[in-house]
Amino acid sequence: MPTDPLGRFLAALDPEHREAIGTRPRQEQERLAAAWERELEADDELDTLDELSPPAAEAEAARRVLERETE
Repeated sequence: MPTDPLGRFLAALDPEHREAIGTRPRQEQERLAAAWERELEADDELDTLDELSPPAAEAEAARRVLERETE
C-alpha cells in the first residue's frame, strides 16, 4: 500500500479516474492529492467514516475533490 500522499490518493480513486488522473502532469496530480488530504482532515463526516472504514473515507474524499474539479 502506498504511503506517500499521491500514491494514497491514486489508490483511493476508482480505476477509471485513476487512469485519467495518471495521465495528467505530475504537478497537477500532486495538487489534487494535497486537496484530497485537506478534505480528509477538514471534514468531520469523513472522520466518522474513517473510524468505520478508512478506505471508504479516502474514496469519498477523492470523489469530492474530483467533483469540485469538474464544476
